[in-house]
Amino acid sequence: MSNREIKAEKQLVPATEKDLYLYKGMGASYLCIASKAGIEFSKAVGVATATYVQVIEGKHGGLIKELGNKKLERKKLFSGAEFQIVTTALQYCPNSIPKDVSKKVNEIIEKNKK
Repeated sequence: MSNREIKAEKQLVPATEKDLYLYKGMGASYLCIASKAGIEFSKAVGVATATYVQVIEGKHGGLIKELGNKKLERKKLFSGAEFQIVTTALQYCPNSIPKDVSKKVNEIIEKNKK
């Protein structure tokens, strides 16, 4: 491997809105499929969320373009990713989301509208 290749790998580009849309869509798709396959919700959402966070950290260095140069803490990345995945999954497979989780997410959405 040449020095040029190593240097290029270090140039991490913050995740764009388009990137985030793709990642949350993939996470929601996984969540829907896993649920239909009988995998319990907490395990499925955990795997989908961890994958999302790994991509943000690995490919984008934990940076999100919309937030500028501030790297998000892992805990915030996880909670944001989980929320995005679950809200997207609610659109595609609402019956796969436990009622208490749906209720909680909808309450947060309503609260944020105000």
